[in-house]
Amino acid sequence: MASFRTLDDVDVAGQRVLVRVDLNVPIANGVVSDATRIERVVPTLRELLDKNAAVIVLAHFDRPRGKIVPEMSLKAVAPALEEQLGRPVKFVFTDWQSVPAIDVKPGQCVLLENTRYHPGEEKNDQTFSKLVASLGDIFVNDAFSAAHRAHSSTEGIAQFIPAVAGRAMEAELRALEMALGNPERPLIAVVGGAKISTKLELLGNLTGLANVIVIGGAMANTFLASQGYPVGKSLCEHDLAKKARDILEAAKTKNCTILLPTDVVVAKEFKANSPSRAAGLDDVVPDDMILDVGPRTIAAINAAFDGARTLVWNGPLGAFELPPFDAATVACAKHAANLTKSGKLASIAGGGDTVSALNHSGVADDFTYVSTAGGAFLEWLEGKTLPGVKALEEQK
Repeated sequence: MASFRTLDDVDVAGQRVLVRVDLNVPIANGVVSDATRIERVVPTLRELLDKNAAVIVLAHFDRPRGKIVPEMSLKAVAPALEEQLGRPVKFVFTDWQSVPAIDVKPGQCVLLENTRYHPGEEKNDQTFSKLVASLGDIFVNDAFSAAHRAHSSTEGIAQFIPAVAGRAMEAELRALEMALGNPERPLIAVVGGAKISTKLELLGNLTGLANVIVIGGAMANTFLASQGYPVGKSLCEHDLAKKARDILEAAKTKNCTILLPTDVVVAKEFKANSPSRAAGLDDVVPDDMILDVGPRTIAAINAAFDGARTLVWNGPLGAFELPPFDAATVACAKHAANLTKSGKLASIAGGGDTVSALNHSGVADDFTYVSTAGGAFLEWLEGKTLPGVKALEEQK
């Protein structure tokens, strides 16, 4: 990974600092119901305010598609940001059609309206980028989760004023460098989830990077079916059998071991606590649904973790939302967490379901790094260039 500048490389005292953050948080009855993303950006905002910068916060909310949609206003997020920050946050409405008048002094913080109210934002329109850039002296990007979008407020501004990474962005990029850029080996990757079709590029990239890939979730069923094993009425993409076999062959040529389930947990219906049994791969009958990997597979995964130095985790091993089909995800996540705590493993995880699964397992805080970025994390693992990151690297 090319180098990039951080807050350590700029003097922000007395400067107007534009900070792009991700405030696309869930709201219920007008109140923020999960402040995780807000919590991630508080250290950057506090540091800037402590260094006497005039802070102007930029963010998007939902998809108003270039129009003013009142229910997609960031006004509802301002109180939650103020609460987490422990400092006053003034909300400033703008329709973004002209340069908004902003009264902000050093040591103060304002939150501007949804950048996506302007049609130029998502088109990375140069005129709009210039308009936003004119509001500040320095640009701080602290929104890794939006870094895969080439938008005005994530990439365009960096063409016009000095740009650096905020603390959350910096932590994310260092963690990803640890995971894939220059990992300690052996490197093991856990790839789970429902569909192989959504993870083809990811698997293609990882076979050239990882020493071992563990495949779990319903996508493992497609691999098992491609090898001639019965999968009953399990979720399975039978039309991708050849693609699954191609991935297995490609892994062989790259000296990458793919670890597929050797036993599974099956049930007759997809619901919590439905009667289930562990089954060998040949023992799955037509009305069975595979909903988790079995105890032999759990032991094999944990043994593989024992032999690794770096772990990248994206996707659960089973239908973890429904007990008892969370057993494998919980057992393996706890084992990885214990290895991390004892200094034997660097563990980096990300993706929406992954974060939920690790929280469910009670180990999210014990992993080396857990990314809250869904699409950006996945695109990074796929080996793609992220426009928001590239803009920072080019400024070095």
